[in-house]
Amino acid sequence: MRQLWEVADLVRAMRREMRFGEISRAPLRLLRVELLNDTLGCDWTTRPPDVWDSSLRRPERDRNESLQALLDAIAIRNLVFDALPKIRWAVLRAFRQSAREPPEVVLLGTVSREMPEVHRVSSLVMRAKLYGFCFSLEDGFLRPLQVRGRSEELISYGRTQPGQGGISNGSKQATR
Repeated sequence: MRQLWEVADLVRAMRREMRFGEISRAPLRLLRVELLNDTLGCDWTTRPPDVWDSSLRRPERDRNESLQALLDAIAIRNLVFDALPKIRWAVLRAFRQSAREPPEVVLLGTVSREMPEVHRVSSLVMRAKLYGFCFSLEDGFLRPLQVRGRSEELISYGRTQPGQGGISNGSKQATR
């Protein structure tokens, strides 16, 4: 029963602390939270670009949306381990929902409670990689994950090793 209360506290903390982003004022939309033994699964949709960004050029708007998604992923990772002291692993997935397409996985990671050495890393992209997130970043924009022959396995289980998140430039296979 205690774990149920801790998960409820996590959801409330996410709603409270993730209500507004640093770049986008749109709320984060939580899709799923699943607790299984010492592992938590969590899915959410990325925030849309801020309405005030509508006057920006498309690449700048896309870059802001991608940076916000990375900031959110790191913040959710930290919230999970702060709220749930018995959790050792978390499988975190971010989906982007476009108007006419089904949701696409743009960020994925199996992250551990162990804190990687990120204090001296100034690059947000590199910090996300060190935390264990896998994503494809092309021209500052998070692209849908395309993993040839393993997409279902990767999306279903989110198996990246801690500190081994992958970044792809779009022309290469996303790493595990």
